This record gives sequence, structure tokens and C-alpha cells, in this order.
Amino acid sequence: MEYRQLGASGLKVPALSFGAGTFGGQGPLFGAWGTTDAQEARRLVDICLEAGITMFDTADVYSAGASEEVLGAAIKGRRDQVLLSTKTGLPMGDGPGDAGSSRTRLIRATEDALRRLGTDRIDLFQLHAFDAATPVEEVLSALDQLVRAGKIRYVGVSNFAGWQLMKSLAASERHGFPRYAAHQVYYSLIGRDYEWELMPLARDQRVGAMVWSPLGWGRLTGKLRRGRPLPAQSRLHRTADYGPPVEDAHLFDVVDALDGIARETGKTIPQVAINWLLGRPTVSSVIVGARNEAQLRQNIGAIGWTLAPEQVARLDAASHRPAPYPYFPYERQEGFARLNPPMIPSP
Repeated sequence: MEYRQLGASGLKVPALSFGAGTFGGQGPLFGAWGTTDAQEARRLVDICLEAGITMFDTADVYSAGASEEVLGAAIKGRRDQVLLSTKTGLPMGDGPGDAGSSRTRLIRATEDALRRLGTDRIDLFQLHAFDAATPVEEVLSALDQLVRAGKIRYVGVSNFAGWQLMKSLAASERHGFPRYAAHQVYYSLIGRDYEWELMPLARDQRVGAMVWSPLGWGRLTGKLRRGRPLPAQSRLHRTADYGPPVEDAHLFDVVDALDGIARETGKTIPQVAINWLLGRPTVSSVIVGARNEAQLRQNIGAIGWTLAPEQVARLDAASHRPAPYPYFPYERQEGFARLNPPMIPSP
């Protein structure tokens, strides 16, 4: 396993992390992801550790805390072998204090996560969404308090807009608060919006990307093909509306390119899609999930090899989408490129 620095922090994380959203699955969304119990989870953790996958990511909102509980049971007796990452900020109830990032909410959420995970510390604690109602100074001051207390080690965010992340980083620098080391983001071959603003920000400010849903909400498994109906067993029947949208024509263009490269390399379509992400700028770790051992072992097969430059170029071209405003007027203008050299070549 390759280990990478998480942003500007001293924390080294595996290039692949394990997402525990399938653990203890309950409800229409998380129940469709998977219903892995503690015994099954322990086996998946065994396989991860054998492969060098030492970071496990979860969130309090995943099945109302059940994911954290199952993960805590699965790592019992080997806490020092793993890195625990969890998130808070999304609603956990209907009360006025059950969502957001106020000082009260963050302290309570941390204590609840520690109890459910069965540990005395969280290695990476992330805000699941930006809370516009709470001043960033209050958020960062509360996180500083928790870091000083030894309850969390590093801090990060998830799904922030560029201005939200930059405002927070500026406040950290101004007041000497802990600095966000990670940004957990959606990024895939059928969802490259991260590249336009958040990736340049991450490079400039040295914030490591933790990639969620690298297979585009389950669409890049190889089971969805042009001209074929959605497989009967696909979870997309129940969960498509929860995830990032994609046009069918674009999806199938990308799948066709993946299919050709999978045949050339002897790899699977998911392995090629994940390997492409591992080569992108600012990516510290790609979070993979699995409902069973076979899925996990297939995802692990995405590491340990490299796509050829020509294959990367073909995937770049098939997955390219026009730049959004304010980038599209300048995307291909030479003068603008001299001022802002692209991180990724245009197809």
C-alpha cells in the first residue's frame, strides 16, 4: 500500500481508505448501501489491514450512529493499528441543536462518536457540511478545544464550497486555530467538478482530498451499459435520487472508454476508474466501500499498478465536460493559460 501525506499535516494516510457507510445499514438510503453486522465488518477490517488499508471513514449520520457502533466493534482490540475518521454536522434529529457546527453540537457530537466507536480519540474529525449560521471562529475555536483535550487529532471538512473552505483557512491562520488538513469531496470520472475550483484551492493551500463515491454513486461498476435496462439488483433503483446526477449519454461514453482500457490492462472497470483517481493532483486517499469480501478485494486491486499516459488521456477526453462559469470564457485561451497554468491537460 502507498501512503500519502494528508495535505499540509504530518498525518500519513493510505492511498485507499475504507468507507464504513455499509456498516449497520438502516433506512431507505443506508439500508440500500448494505447491512453489514459486526462479525462481517470484522472480516472486512481484517482484509483491509492485510492490504495496508489502515484508515476507516464513517459519520454520525450513517444509519443514525449504527455505522460508528459497528466499526467500533470491528476494530476492538486493535485500535492502535487503525486510523479512525468520522464526520458530523448533518441533522441527527429534529431539535434546534441536532444539526450544524455550533460549539455545543461539536462537543456533544465528539463525545457521542467516541462512545459509539469505543475509543478515546478520533484521528480525523470532519465537518460534514458548512454551517452558515455559526461563525467560523466559533467552529474553529471548538475544534481547537477538542484537539487540545486530545479527543481529536486532525480536522477536516466535507462538501464545502471554495469560499467556505478559504474563509475557514484564513480564520485558522489569523487566530492560530487548527487548520483543515482534508477536504472529503465527490470526484469521479463522471463527476469532475472538483477540478475547477476546489482542486486549485487544495493545491495552493495544501489541503488533501479524501474522495468519496469514486465509482460515481455505483454507476461505474460495469453493470450499467448502453442500451440495457438497469439491473434488477442495482441499488440505484432506490438511491439514484440521493446521489450526484449524470446524463446517460455522458455516463455511457465514459463506460465505453473504461471498458476498452479494462480489456487492455486485464483489470476491471471499477479498478480502472479508481486507479485514474489515484493519479490526480491533490488526492490523498480514495475511499472505497464494499458490501462483501469479493467487492472489497476487487477494489483493493485498483492499487499497485499505473495506467499508461495514453490511457489516461483517453479517459480524460471521454469524461471531459465544458467548464462552468467563470472558467468557460477562458478555458482554451492561451493568454489565460499562461497566467493560470492548468493542473490537468485539456483533451
